[in-house]
Amino acid sequence: MPSIKRNYIYRLLYEMLAIITPLVTAPYVSRILEADGVGIYSYSQSCISYFSMFAVLGTNIYGMREIARCRDSKETYSKKFWEIEMLTVITSTVCILIWSCIILFSKNYRPYFLALLPTLFASMFDISWFYTGQERIGYTVFWNAICKIAGVFLIFFLIKNKEDLVTYILLNSTILMLGNLSMWVFLPKFLIRVDIKSLNIRTHFKETLIYFIPTIATSIYTVLDKTLIGLITNDAYPNGFYEQATKIINIAKTVSFVALNSVMGARLSYLFAEKRNEEAKANIKLAMNVILFFTIGSMFGIIAIASDFVPLFFGNGYEPVVGLLYLMAPLIVIIGISNCIGTQYYTPIGKTRMASLYMLLGSGVNLILNLLFIPWMGSKGAVIGSIGAETVITVLFEHFNEGYITWKYILSSSYKKIIAGLLMLLIIHIMSKNIAVSGIMQVSLQVLCGIIVYLVVLLIERDSAVLEFITEMQKKTKGPKL
Repeated sequence: MPSIKRNYIYRLLYEMLAIITPLVTAPYVSRILEADGVGIYSYSQSCISYFSMFAVLGTNIYGMREIARCRDSKETYSKKFWEIEMLTVITSTVCILIWSCIILFSKNYRPYFLALLPTLFASMFDISWFYTGQERIGYTVFWNAICKIAGVFLIFFLIKNKEDLVTYILLNSTILMLGNLSMWVFLPKFLIRVDIKSLNIRTHFKETLIYFIPTIATSIYTVLDKTLIGLITNDAYPNGFYEQATKIINIAKTVSFVALNSVMGARLSYLFAEKRNEEAKANIKLAMNVILFFTIGSMFGIIAIASDFVPLFFGNGYEPVVGLLYLMAPLIVIIGISNCIGTQYYTPIGKTRMASLYMLLGSGVNLILNLLFIPWMGSKGAVIGSIGAETVITVLFEHFNEGYITWKYILSSSYKKIIAGLLMLLIIHIMSKNIAVSGIMQVSLQVLCGIIVYLVVLLIERDSAVLEFITEMQKKTKGPKL
């Protein structure tokens, strides 16, 4: 059986690269394109996101689950791969044709929409779900990583002034397409020949639609907010501020739980298929504890350093991002909890219809709150909508998960981490008022001190997540127990 630890390391390394990339490029791009240019980019991306989602329907989640369930039969999973991928080709082609029509009839955004066209081809050729289902994460990482690194160098080489916005958009969409195409190189190692006449694409259409519902529901509060900010405010600046705040929150989410959930999702699908429910429950609880460790720490850390970090990172003119980060920070924890339950219980066990219903309810809450608060509060109104939606979804996910994760477990695993986070916040606040250094040195000291305080306090409290990590290290080194 493939190693969870090895897959997690592969995925974590890739996600770290995904973190480092914006950390390297964002300060440069934010200063070159300025807040309104970033806002145009954000709005354009939000528009094509709907088409990208329709292009793949729910194949990323559904495909992963189906491949995981039959990964011991090469003939079966080869057939399923081509059936699911051919369905994606058909839906992607339809979306490309519609998007081409939008380009023709668009005026103000025509060059930006045209530059985004490779994004839809990237969706067509995205087969990461296959390798995830096989628990062969390494095959999705290598060439994608190469493409991302190349993209960083090209940004610094090609993007020189504000007029290069179209080039920046085209570069990002092309890099995404090339990264997804690179995964096809390894396919012959896994697949056998399949008679094309034996393929039954229609059998998967209904199921992918079921998985598509939570995807489109999620988009209402991850993409529609940017679209509504642009449409309601008719101003690129609020979207620019929102985009940058979201970028920081997404980095925190990636560090906290994206890699772990991506790896664990396939393993849980396998365990549930084998009726090893108690083992699955133990894995979910372990993952939740780890996710709470990272999300709570990230939440307090962002609140602590936001006022010093934002002007240093993004430059002048991005001051509203600080207030947005204060409001957004709790989303890291809320989404971390719901994402863990969703990817490790509802999807692997096959209760996507239930999950879809809950996410649709949350999306309805988000839409209503967005329409109420964006005209009044701009981008801050979109944050309120997201918090409302995610809270509803998290509550519903927990209530109906048959006891695999309970609020009692979440709270008992959280309170020590919250205490540690509050102490970290307090000490960083005192530091910022009393240390004589500024700029990058100040932020670096805040981050380093924050991490040390958080870990030391949790160690003193004997928090289970920290102790489990130490125990694991001791097994490898055969050191003395604490």
